[in-house]
Amino acid sequence: MGAPMRYSAEHKQETRARVIAAAGQVFRKEGYGGAGIDALTKAAGVTNGAFYGHFKSKGEAFRTAVVEGLEELRQGIAALKESQPKNWLKAFASYYLGYKRTCDLGDSCALPSLSPDVMRADDETRNIYTVELKKLIAAVATGLPENKGANLTKTAAEDQAILLLAMLSGGVTIARAVSDPALSERIAEVIEKAALTIGSPSNP
Repeated sequence: MGAPMRYSAEHKQETRARVIAAAGQVFRKEGYGGAGIDALTKAAGVTNGAFYGHFKSKGEAFRTAVVEGLEELRQGIAALKESQPKNWLKAFASYYLGYKRTCDLGDSCALPSLSPDVMRADDETRNIYTVELKKLIAAVATGLPENKGANLTKTAAEDQAILLLAMLSGGVTIARAVSDPALSERIAEVIEKAALTIGSPSNP
């Protein structure tokens, strides 16, 4: 009797993960206002009933997608810091302004793609976003400066982390918005060059 119940619990967890991933993609592509329940359930391959079995509302699904998206970014940065401790910032900026600028909008980073909808969301969503963003800032700050000899205070490192995240997400936003590929590439190059100066002794 135990096996079917265990399968059922695992199956429900897998379905929930699939619904969250699909919701994240739809919200990135369509925005909160454009993402109807039908689009969310179709992308996840579940019925409306199954969707509401995991989330009470579209708003709850959006909050979950925001948390998952920012957590994914934080984990990606942590992985780079571990695998490339000396060059993680360069690798991160290059990936962010390369692949994350040109990939399908549904696979884009949550920071530039979901933040505009968070601005218009309820207090609960904004509070959750705030908590996750603070974690992200702290994660970036602990990796700065990048072996460049500067001795930053915790506050100064966090300030630079904020600057880096704002610069990268803002750069990707306008680079994606323009219709001219050459200008998009130029924006990416300018932003990447500026990002790599963060944490250097000459830019405390």
